[in-house]
Amino acid sequence: MKQTIATIVCSLCCCIAAAQTYSYEALRDSALQRNIGVRNARLGIQQAEEQRREAFTHFFPQVNATGVWMNADKGMMNMEVSPSDLIPARLQPVLAEVLPAEALAALGSPFGMSMMKGVTMAGINAVQPIFAGGQIVNGNKLARLGEDASRLQLQMSENDVEKQMAQYYWQLVSLKEKQRTLDLARQTLDTIYRDVTLAVEAGLILRNDLLQVQLRQNELQSRQLQLDNGTEVLKMVVAQFCGLQGDSCGAFDVEEPNWEHVAPALPAPPGEGEGISRLPEYQLLEMQVKAADLQRRMEVGKNLPTLAVGAGYHYYHMPPSDLAGIRFVDNDRSFGMLFATLSIPISNWWGGTHAIRRKRLATQQAREQLEDNAQLLDIRRQRAWRDVQEAYAQLALAERSTEQAQENLRVQRDCYNAGTITISDLLQAQLMHQQTLDNRTDARAALQQKLTEYRIVGY
Repeated sequence: MKQTIATIVCSLCCCIAAAQTYSYEALRDSALQRNIGVRNARLGIQQAEEQRREAFTHFFPQVNATGVWMNADKGMMNMEVSPSDLIPARLQPVLAEVLPAEALAALGSPFGMSMMKGVTMAGINAVQPIFAGGQIVNGNKLARLGEDASRLQLQMSENDVEKQMAQYYWQLVSLKEKQRTLDLARQTLDTIYRDVTLAVEAGLILRNDLLQVQLRQNELQSRQLQLDNGTEVLKMVVAQFCGLQGDSCGAFDVEEPNWEHVAPALPAPPGEGEGISRLPEYQLLEMQVKAADLQRRMEVGKNLPTLAVGAGYHYYHMPPSDLAGIRFVDNDRSFGMLFATLSIPISNWWGGTHAIRRKRLATQQAREQLEDNAQLLDIRRQRAWRDVQEAYAQLALAERSTEQAQENLRVQRDCYNAGTITISDLLQAQLMHQQTLDNRTDARAALQQKLTEYRIVGY
């Protein structure tokens, strides 16, 4: 048992000793390098680059080699030959006088002949497309457009990661600040508890006042449990998001901001429609319009004639077929050739016309989406600006409320010591002061998140 406790204590000490403190910039850079969303976006760029290189190869000749070997159980060409049928009628009397009777009898007897029982063929062809209806050119343009779109996707992923990282970071800062507020409230209650205990022992007040203080202390303990659990879970989320799993026990901390400079000067408002074209979302919509138009052109190209030229070299070998020692087919032969092909799709236009119209409608749809989403992007920027204005106003209100609650707590404590108010009033003032401190912390964190969002959407 003692050894187990010692092991646990040693492990906790190692975790504390290994804890590292990160700034917002360090966490953001780690997330931009290790986050799974950003890594997938980078892999998407590599895939698009390979697709562009693949499309470029279509400009070059297509080379293919073929080989065939066959051995049949019998010849594929069978014929019956009668020599007398091959001799012209005017030569038959002459042969009758020259040839002996046995030879003349043999010429009159038909015989069978079998050919092409086995064959070996090999060849290589190179075909260079001359005109393919613009499909190769437009396909390469579409591939390059896809590569540019993948880079925009990476930029959008990085923006999302940065925005999410700002939220996580300021949540952790808020939890640390709320821990200080909780410690301050605990110190205040401990002081009140000691004063009330002495008053109860002296018989100046009822024990009920002491019970109210103890109940309030129990509430702080419950709040401490929630705060600890929330902090640990959020740290695990941040460690996974930023790729910090290698840290011992996942223990790390965040740097404390300078709260005096946590609210920078209010940025300038955006102009209506100004800077929208710089947003990756808008550029991606423009690329979708271009991609739809290129797809329409490629659909047109499918219904245009295609022209190609080529060259080839072939070799074949067939076993010789002999008749009475006479070879009718050569054993080996090789030859080269040049050729040209022209393909005109005639019947394709029956359905191709409708396919072209469908692509034209898709292009128009992409243009309308660009116009509509451009307005939505501008609305998003205007809303982000108004959120920043609201966050500044909320922070100013929280600062003023904190000062008022702190003064109210001081006055209520003096009144309680003077015996003019009850312990309930003092505890209520302490609770109000704690709540205003937490509200100020939330307002500070919210302002930083809104500033980050406003900067990302094109400020």
